[in-house]
Amino acid sequence: MSQIFTIANQKGGVGKTTTSVNLAASLAHSGKRVLLVDMDPQGNATMGVGVEKNSLEHSVYEVIMGETPVEEAVRPVESSGFDILPANRNLTAAEVELINLPGKETRLRHALLRVASRYDFIIIDCPPSLSMLTVNSLVACHGVIIPMQCEYYALEGLSDLVATIQRIGKLLNPSLRIEGILRTMYDPRSSLTNEVNAQLHKYFGNKVYRIAIPRNIRLAEAPSYGQPVLVYDRQSKGAIAYLGLAGEVIRRSKEHQVAELQGTGN
Repeated sequence: MSQIFTIANQKGGVGKTTTSVNLAASLAHSGKRVLLVDMDPQGNATMGVGVEKNSLEHSVYEVIMGETPVEEAVRPVESSGFDILPANRNLTAAEVELINLPGKETRLRHALLRVASRYDFIIIDCPPSLSMLTVNSLVACHGVIIPMQCEYYALEGLSDLVATIQRIGKLLNPSLRIEGILRTMYDPRSSLTNEVNAQLHKYFGNKVYRIAIPRNIRLAEAPSYGQPVLVYDRQSKGAIAYLGLAGEVIRRSKEHQVAELQGTGN
């Protein structure tokens, strides 16, 4: 069964797109069939895997508006071994247009159901806001991976996001769960980092991934070459960290599936 994860945080600059692209590449490198869905009108994930967003014939916008079957919009990222449902600035219009459409919160979910059996993992990259696009992403997924920096204001934003996830879970997606908290741009030498890290473990326990993503120049450089860091520099600390994250994601997914089969839930 395909596992669908949304990478979400309403705060910008925390590594959502970096995580989406590099987790997709690392899962594919681990032998999994992966689809990356770009739900950000900026199209950074699309550009970050080498797809020219301004020359797209079909994108996620046409898919969620019901104009194009998802199968026609998905395209392979041959250098990285996964597929992408790309985005560009057209997606901005969806924010307004979705408001008046029936099933406005479930458009992405129904689209992905058409292709879910083709993939082991579907990774959704969200915009940095709690918008209708983000709501669609949260309704479509099984779990949310929350990337965050270990800084003071991040904790306040995290509590707001958790409340939003709980509301959407109650109203629109009963199976929605917090899959994990991912510490990004991690610097263990900082006392503030260690304080926030302690708070995360106190409140979220084993929801905090063991792997933390370090600050790494190769991670920052890779998008400008249209490549995941695993393709750009496989020996870099960033690439090694995301491979480790993929391992954790695979292990947790197996545990969830076993729990569901045994009727113990999440």
